[in-house]
Amino acid sequence: MASGEESALRRVAILVATDPDPRVLFDSVCEELAGVLGVDSTDMIRFDGDRSATVVGTWASGGAPQFPVGSTIPVEGESVTAKLHRTEEPQRVDDYTQVTGTLATRLSEFGIRSAVGAPVKVAGELWGAIMAVSAEPASFPRGTEQRIAAFAELVTAALANADAREQLAASRARLVEAGYRERRRLERDLHDGAQQEFVGAAISLRLAREKLSRAPDEAKEPLDAALERVEAGLRDLRELAAGIHPSVLADRGLGAALESLAVRSAVPVELVALPGVRLPGPVEATAYFFVAEALTNAAKHAGCERVEVAVGVEDGWTVITVADDGVGGADAAAGSGLRGLADRVSALGGELEIDSPPGAGTTLRARLAAAAALTKP
Repeated sequence: MASGEESALRRVAILVATDPDPRVLFDSVCEELAGVLGVDSTDMIRFDGDRSATVVGTWASGGAPQFPVGSTIPVEGESVTAKLHRTEEPQRVDDYTQVTGTLATRLSEFGIRSAVGAPVKVAGELWGAIMAVSAEPASFPRGTEQRIAAFAELVTAALANADAREQLAASRARLVEAGYRERRRLERDLHDGAQQEFVGAAISLRLAREKLSRAPDEAKEPLDAALERVEAGLRDLRELAAGIHPSVLADRGLGAALESLAVRSAVPVELVALPGVRLPGPVEATAYFFVAEALTNAAKHAGCERVEVAVGVEDGWTVITVADDGVGGADAAAGSGLRGLADRVSALGGELEIDSPPGAGTTLRARLAAAAALTKP
C-alpha cells in the first residue's frame, strides 16, 4: 500500500474517532478515495430496499458528472449498484455501453463508462456501498475493489459505533421508563393495599379510644379489628418489599432466593443447577429478577408445562439459563417482555441469547460478568 493511501486511510480513521456528522464523514471518505484512486467522481449510497438506493455522500472535481446527495437511484440490471446488492461482494463494470438497464443508460448519458465499488455492512447486514466512476472504459486496475473495501471498513466501524450508541440510548430510555412504571405500580399497591389497611386500623383505634372511656367492654371489638388491619397492612408491605429486593436474597444468596421463587411460580420449575458460592450483589440481584421476569413471561405467553432454571459460573461469567417447553416463537422485537430482560442484562454489561424455534420452546441465556471476588455462602 502506497504511503499516500495509508495517509488517507489514517485521516479517515481519525475522523471516525471524532464521531463526526454522517454527511461530513461520507463526503470526506468520497474525497479521500478519489484522491487515492486518481478519479474525478466517487459516491456513497445507502440501500433502501431491493429496488432503490439513496446517495448519502459524494465528491467530484469541477465539471465531473455526479448524482447529488439525496438522489434516488434504481437497483436493477447489471450495474455495479445492482451487482453489489445481489452479491454483497466488491464489483466492477468496465464498459457501461455494453450493459443494459435504466441506470446503465443514465450513467452512459452522464459520460460514465466504468465503475468499481465495495459494500458497506453494519452488524453483518448490507447497508450500502462506496463507488468510484470514470469516463474511460476499463480504467480501474485489478485490486481496486479491495482498495475501496479498506475505506468501506472504516465507514462500517463508524456506522456500527453510531448504531451501538443509538441502541444504548434506547435501552437507557426504556430502563428509565420502566423505573417510572415501577414507581407508579408501587404507589398504587401502597395506596390500594397497606395504606387502606392502616387507614382502617386508625379508624378502629379512634372508635376504641372513645369506647374505652364510656364502655370499656365494647372497646375490644374495634381493637381486634384494628389489630387485623395492621397485620394485613404489614403482610402487604412484606410482599412489596419482597418484590423490591427479597430478604432471602440478601441473607442467604441467589440459590435460596431462586428456590423460594420456584415454590411460588405459576408453572412447575426445576432448578437443575445453582451456584455454590455467593456472587457479587448486583449480579445476584440481576440474576434473581431475570429469572423472576422470565418465569412471569413463560406463565403468560409460553403455554408451557414446565421450566428449567440453571445458574453457573464459567470463566468469570455468571450464566443464567431459563428454558421452557412451550410454544416457542418468541421475538424480542415484538413485545416489551423480552426487551425488558435484554435491558436488565445489558445494564450490567451482560449478553442475552434467545433461542425460540416455533413449537419447540424458548431458551433464554444471560451472561453476566462476575469479576468481583466470590465468597462461600
